[in-house]
Amino acid sequence: MKIDIDRLTEAELVDLNHRIVERLRLMQHMRSHVQMLEFKLGERVQFQPDGHPPLKGVLTRYNRKTVTVIADTGQQWNVAPQFLQRVPPPATESAEDPNVIPMPRRPR
Repeated sequence: MKIDIDRLTEAELVDLNHRIVERLRLMQHMRSHVQMLEFKLGERVQFQPDGHPPLKGVLTRYNRKTVTVIADTGQQWNVAPQFLQRVPPPATESAEDPNVIPMPRRPR
């Protein structure tokens, strides 16, 4: 379908512009959502904020357009998913989850 924009009125052009902008926003939101779901809650990630060295932390929450990362420094950051990278596990790490602390059982 072709639209001859030369024949549209100003009001029709404004309406068409609004529809195009909304469609582009929807497409960007969907792309961001797909990128966000590539990461799991609790996963270790890294990113580099402007003017800061690279930071590593744990992904703790999905937001509308970003994810929340608690950095190893204790700071909370909201980061767009396209700026995240997975932190590879250390080569010497055991098969056990390093975020789980074994607790002794109480005697019965």
